[in-house]
Amino acid sequence: QVQLVESGGGLVHSGGSLRLSCAASRSIFSSSVSSSVMGWYRRAPGKGRELVATITSDGSPNYADSVNGRFTISRDNAKNTVYLQMNSLKSEDTAVYYCYAYYYRTNYWGQGTQVTVSS
Repeated sequence: QVQLVESGGGLVHSGGSLRLSCAASRSIFSSSVSSSVMGWYRRAPGKGRELVATITSDGSPNYADSVNGRFTISRDNAKNTVYLQMNSLKSEDTAVYYCYAYYYRTNYWGQGTQVTVSS
């Protein structure tokens, strides 16, 4: 079982930056675990869930086209934490951001953190 806790959301002006953190209760990227993934999804008002970014056990990042070049996903294995550095934020980025983990063939989700970007 894995618990994911997000933090770092808030209100920011367009063009600003935020850094989201997701702390996992277990080491998702332990060397004994294969095919592990952590990342971020978001749900904007009136829209479905959208993949934002993921990072795999081998360190390979993946980004949605809408955030590519502006967002950076990273991890700190020692802290069991994944980060999402969000730069050049736009009002369209306003959403609840959910941490995600795929671990031992199971999907885990955090409770979400609100990101609001004012125009």
